[in-house]
Amino acid sequence: MRLLFALIASLAAATGAAAQTYPNKSITIIVPFAAGGPSDALARIMGEHMKGTLGQSFVVENVTGAAGSIAVGRAVRSAPDGYTISFGHLGTHVANGAIYTLPYDLLADLEPVVLLPSNPMVVVSKNALPAKTLKELLAWLKANQDKATAGTAGAGSGSHLAGVYLQSLTGLKLQYVPYRGTAPALTDLVGGQIDIIVDQASNSMQQIRSGGIRAYAITDTKRLKAAPEIPTAEEAGLPGFHMTLWNGLWAPKGTPKDAIARLNTAAVAAMADPAVQKRLNDLGLEVPAREQQTPQALGVWHKAEIDKWWPIVKKAGIKPE
Repeated sequence: MRLLFALIASLAAATGAAAQTYPNKSITIIVPFAAGGPSDALARIMGEHMKGTLGQSFVVENVTGAAGSIAVGRAVRSAPDGYTISFGHLGTHVANGAIYTLPYDLLADLEPVVLLPSNPMVVVSKNALPAKTLKELLAWLKANQDKATAGTAGAGSGSHLAGVYLQSLTGLKLQYVPYRGTAPALTDLVGGQIDIIVDQASNSMQQIRSGGIRAYAITDTKRLKAAPEIPTAEEAGLPGFHMTLWNGLWAPKGTPKDAIARLNTAAVAAMADPAVQKRLNDLGLEVPAREQQTPQALGVWHKAEIDKWWPIVKKAGIKPE
């Protein structure tokens, strides 16, 4: 009997020790879009700082296709051990559920970890367009609806949702060109292959500053600290065009609570670091309030966004491309 109790105690101690050693190897962040885009940039900024807190490297794996649903599926099917986490946003973890027949449940099969910085969208065009203001751009788009093209990161992506939202407010009919992320879409915009993108501010900011593209308006109620010269859509003559693309981290269902807690702690520490905050601000990203940074808060927000956006997406008739 003593031997049995000793064995049980030994196993319990070993289990506790194993739990306390998390993480003891590198952690993979599955990013659902191409390298070089806004999602990739944010994941790398966060991973770089979280590495210092947790003592293990973060490997960013870019998995493209089906507007991010393939990447989320890979994360869902991964071992629930805390070593694979899913990066995503309004498009990948909300809208895709209303567009694709997914082999997973966006709420039931994922454990929320943390709500990450968000950014508004910005209406940008190639420099060759004659329009210099948002009103002029909308007039040009209306006059060229049969040929004007808008780049997106795929059906249901943030850039696509923002385009659909713009259509609903203006009566426009945009000709969408899907890419495997907004990074390649931006490359084609700079090259003049497409006309506009309603893009994440963080993705377009460098090209806006360098003069590679033209910016017309921010989809927020206030101007960006990183680019105060760009008016809000309301200031530019389009009231009601408000949209923020939020981001988050999730783990596969069943991931140990202690692993989620440690990941959350590391992410919160990153967002509190002044140096990280400066990098995020320079990209036009805004850190959520501290009370919004808990796993529970992300869970509540995630469900509320699904309840809000699914009817909008379904009404718009967005289909897989």
